[in-house]
Amino acid sequence: MAKAEKVTAVAEITEKFRNSNAAVVTAYTGLSVAQIKQLRRSLGDNAQYRVVKNTLTKIAANEVGIQLDEHLKGSTAVAFVTGDPVEAAKGLRDFAKENPNLVIKGGVLEGKTLSADEIKKLADLESREVLLSKLAGAMKGKQSQAASLFQALPTKFVRTADALRAKLAEQGGAE
Repeated sequence: MAKAEKVTAVAEITEKFRNSNAAVVTAYTGLSVAQIKQLRRSLGDNAQYRVVKNTLTKIAANEVGIQLDEHLKGSTAVAFVTGDPVEAAKGLRDFAKENPNLVIKGGVLEGKTLSADEIKKLADLESREVLLSKLAGAMKGKQSQAASLFQALPTKFVRTADALRAKLAEQGGAE
């Protein structure tokens, strides 16, 4: 690879790191071209899976301030995630279960380096949409509780006042 091509490749990888929410580093030795195509399709539009050269990727990662040196050994491909990192992590994890030749080495999420185990834990999370809907449901429930509480106070006051009025009427009528 000529020097100009390397400079262009480093600039391209650097740009991918900058534009991504997350990046997952994998080893792909033993996967066929058809399997890699299938993996790319399974990741969808939110992630781009690229086979990269380790030295060029190290340079690009260092330019962005990411330390991935320990993960950049052997055959390496990176999934650059622009959408929901949880969905991409699930896609990689599920594909790795079916194809044991895909090994998740580690990655980075919003500038923080992650181990392979942390990527798998990320895959176990529910998607952003599910978590937001659960939050909205919990907030709606709390609002309903508050409304019931505010409605109960005047009702209780009216019942107490009626009971007091009835008691005073009884006492007044008994004398």
